[in-house]
Amino acid sequence: MHTHVTVWIIVLGLATVTTGCASLESSGGSRMIDRSDHQRLKGSSPIVVNVDSGALVAPSGYSPTESVKHTINDVLWILGNEALKQPGRSAERRQEIEQVLRRRVSYAHMAQQALGIPWAKLSDVERQEFVSLFVALLRDTVANQIDQYYDEQVFYLVERRDGNFAEVWTNLIGPKVDTLLEFRLENHSGEWLVYDVNVDHASMVSNYRSQFTCIVRDLSYAGLVEKMKKSGSLVKTFETIASR
Repeated sequence: MHTHVTVWIIVLGLATVTTGCASLESSGGSRMIDRSDHQRLKGSSPIVVNVDSGALVAPSGYSPTESVKHTINDVLWILGNEALKQPGRSAERRQEIEQVLRRRVSYAHMAQQALGIPWAKLSDVERQEFVSLFVALLRDTVANQIDQYYDEQVFYLVERRDGNFAEVWTNLIGPKVDTLLEFRLENHSGEWLVYDVNVDHASMVSNYRSQFTCIVRDLSYAGLVEKMKKSGSLVKTFETIASR
């Protein structure tokens, strides 16, 4: 079972576009310690799923494991589409990636948890703006890293459920290192949406929360928003130059 499985690390924001405390970087080393979203799941059932890339689909009513599989397939289809790799179609590629995120990731919940305490003080308009910027940050990270993938073996190990919450554990077997990915999902009207992912026990949401807290402390919330906007502008400028 071969696939560009590092796509999930990129999709969920463990790669970044800038560096420094007052920036949007990934520490990559924080452990997930906040498990208040749901109780530790009990019981498990091993699942092995073949991952085969295909055209974009609109999953509905799938199990948590199937939802993860189909999301990976959607992103792989974009990454493997030679036409979308052309410089002149970079904006279209970014839009396709954003649609996957909006369809298969609980992005509003993820954005709220990543921002943390400042969220409570935001108006509805400010919350909508932050969510849009957060989705754009994830989307642009994928677009920027499009050529930096490698083949590994992916094994779907365990699916655990507790009511409307689930975990899907996968093991990535690479030539030099193995990586454990733990996807966390919540059921929304029959759809299992990812709201966090741990890579070797490092939580993406916790990483972003640490970074955002640092930036808000140093620059204020307005400073964080400005940096997120500038990150998007830099991506668009780079793509415009590259297409000439």
